[in-house]
Amino acid sequence: MHLAGYCLGGTLAAVAAAALAREHGERLASLTLLAGQVDFAEAGELTLFIDDSEVSLLEDVMRAQGYLDARQMAGAFQLLRSNDLIWSRRVREYLLGRREPMNDLLAWNADATRMPYRMHAGYLRRLFLDNALSAGRYEVHGRRVALSDIRLPLFAVGTTKDHVAPWRSVYKVNLYTDSEVTFLLTTGGHNAGIVSDPAREDRSYQVTTRTHDEPYVDPDTWAALAPRQPGSWWPQWQRWLAERSGPMVPPPPLNGGLEPAPGQYVLQR
Repeated sequence: MHLAGYCLGGTLAAVAAAALAREHGERLASLTLLAGQVDFAEAGELTLFIDDSEVSLLEDVMRAQGYLDARQMAGAFQLLRSNDLIWSRRVREYLLGRREPMNDLLAWNADATRMPYRMHAGYLRRLFLDNALSAGRYEVHGRRVALSDIRLPLFAVGTTKDHVAPWRSVYKVNLYTDSEVTFLLTTGGHNAGIVSDPAREDRSYQVTTRTHDEPYVDPDTWAALAPRQPGSWWPQWQRWLAERSGPMVPPPPLNGGLEPAPGQYVLQR
């Protein structure tokens, strides 16, 4: 199985891979972190909103209702890019009357979700504020996990204009594992840089692979030396996965089958 996670999902995927390696050895074929950080010491503009008093306030809000409302979460990310996501849109649509047509990326970006209290509070305090994962203090089932236990091939993607997970912060995964690490830096931001299909001819990327016995290269030196390639990074990832995969086999049967799209989750209030 290839495990992949995006943003916070990438952080959780790294935690899961470290815990699995500790308990069961190498159960995964590879790990992919898409704009996913394991070290939050230089976590970017989001640090403007996160300190001990703010996390305590959010914990009180979430404790009362059991979750962080989707509108609250979306508002925080909009404030990080207020010129692009708030003010320019208000000028264009309200003052000038120019309605921007909906597209797939805008629709996906507007599909906000609630954040469960226990998960979000644990993320903000233990991972973001305390930086417990990179320090070896993060616990799973009462035992600390170490990123150095991850020995499987690792593919990490950063984006040049990411305001949520700065690419130099994503690059830090090289410091915490002895695995073979393929690091890819693509043009674009936190969303559009990752959702970058092969039809996007305006994209480009840089990628190299560091074996477990090669010396560390700092991110700025890496960016200056890594060759630039045109196009979407998706085919590069697909080839990387294919090289580390076995033969195609039929999927296992699902008990009860799948619900018709879009499933029940989106219908819940």
